[in-house]
Amino acid sequence: MGATVTQRSTSTDSTVALQDAVATKHPWNVVVWNDPVTPMSVVVIILRKIFQYSNAKATKLMMTVHNEGRAIVWSGEKDRAEAYCVQLHTHGLHASIEQDN
Repeated sequence: MGATVTQRSTSTDSTVALQDAVATKHPWNVVVWNDPVTPMSVVVIILRKIFQYSNAKATKLMMTVHNEGRAIVWSGEKDRAEAYCVQLHTHGLHASIEQDN
């Protein structure tokens, strides 16, 4: 997205260009964290149920959580990220949201 440029006249009749900063919206990430309690197969089932991911995608994300301690499982609007986070908590997973840089 580009910035909007607005022209206005000052009291000295010179033209000043005003550049309006366009706020860039960064998406929100839903992060699932590793825990020592939930079986890996259950994590796959939960990811498939909540996000409608394929078995392959859910398994890949689960392995990322297992090996790296966390995985970003979804990115998008804040309201939806918060709702997904609540659903993951309801199913017993440790999850949080963070804004992408």
